[in-house]
Amino acid sequence: MCRWIAYLGSPLPIEDVLTRPDHSLIDQSLLARELYLPGMAMASQFRGHAFPTNGDGFGVAWSGRGGALGQYRQTTPAWDSENLRSLAAHIESGCFLAHVRAAPGGTISEQNAHPFVHDGWMFQHNGEIGGFGPLKRELTMDVAPELYPFVRGTTDSEVCFFLALTYGLADDPVGALTRMVQRVEEARRAHGVAEAFRAAMCASDGDRLVVLRWASPDAGEMPAPSLFHSIGPETLHVAEGRVEPLPAGAQLVVSEPLELHWSRRRWEEIPAGTIASFARDEAAVFTPII
Repeated sequence: MCRWIAYLGSPLPIEDVLTRPDHSLIDQSLLARELYLPGMAMASQFRGHAFPTNGDGFGVAWSGRGGALGQYRQTTPAWDSENLRSLAAHIESGCFLAHVRAAPGGTISEQNAHPFVHDGWMFQHNGEIGGFGPLKRELTMDVAPELYPFVRGTTDSEVCFFLALTYGLADDPVGALTRMVQRVEEARRAHGVAEAFRAAMCASDGDRLVVLRWASPDAGEMPAPSLFHSIGPETLHVAEGRVEPLPAGAQLVVSEPLELHWSRRRWEEIPAGTIASFARDEAAVFTPII
């Protein structure tokens, strides 16, 4: 339903990852390659049920001066935003998230655009809680009373974020995200909702990336949303025949690789049913969702 990227490493201009690669997130906003939705009627018109366009808004959140988080969101397509390209060229950060949104049938508003930011955390999501309507009140009422006033949009993604905050995201990110998945699945079972919960999520406090890939056990032919991380020293193709290196120790997690021609020796798919934690200059840690 969406595409996103997350970067952690030495500070660099955001444009180096966001706009310059030859299959950048900007390119993916118009023509994604790994977005398969076999259960969605709207996607049936595309070959292989591939839904290529993510033009229902975009956003960037980044760790700035003193670790404070910045945020910029709009409801227009990313591919047509000169403001986004200008900001990306002038903002340097050692940790940022960026997202392009596809919301067929959903409400297009700035409050519904990702990434969401609250209390030192950034969060973004690709996927959906299928049949969210009957679950919305119950799940939203599980949000801690002191956090509830900050839920400003109407999306299942924002509810997931605030549930994770409620369950202790700041103290135990893996445990909080696991509990959030369990709570959504409990609600699906209680209400007899057949539609699956599918998620590729990223939460970050500016010092780490914690990502999740999930599809309900009864999802059938609906796969978990795609999610990849870079392996080893990373270079990105920025133009035909040219590559540029990223800083040593950089960590990149993406909905799909940022290159038109990529290798599984350099991009590894994160297994479904897994939470992965990334820190600077450290190997990723993978935890199964139980």
